[in-house]
Amino acid sequence: MALRNIVKIGDDVLRKICRTQMSFDEKLAQTLDDMAETMYKAEGVGLAAPQIGILRRYCVVDVGDGIIELVNPVITEKSGSQCGNEGCLSIPDRYEEVERPMKITVRAQDRRGNNFTLSAEGFKARAICHEIDHLDGILYIDRVRKKNKIL
Repeated sequence: MALRNIVKIGDDVLRKICRTQMSFDEKLAQTLDDMAETMYKAEGVGLAAPQIGILRRYCVVDVGDGIIELVNPVITEKSGSQCGNEGCLSIPDRYEEVERPMKITVRAQDRRGNNFTLSAEGFKARAICHEIDHLDGILYIDRVRKKNKIL
């Protein structure tokens, strides 16, 4: 495994829509392993491929109960609502309040190309939504909850 450089805000790669991952080979497996190591070293809970400069649809998430690898993920269901602070390894030292679904269901593939469905709620749902947004060139700062202004 190897640590990868995390792309920071201002780099155009973070604003691009990622392409479908078609190859399920050793290169993908190695990249997913590298992403997990990089995420843990940076003390994050998620990392998407564009955050290491790769415009492909995959990410890793671990909110404390084990690594989840999502290749070509699609959110198929969402319900409820939650608001909370989010940060991002690509936007260091900044946190903003963002609204996300409370529960989601995701259809994805694993590193071998096997299809699976995953349901998540709470913080895990938030983290997965955040990482899937990266695959579409969306940063959490684009979703910052607007505060009511007092005139």
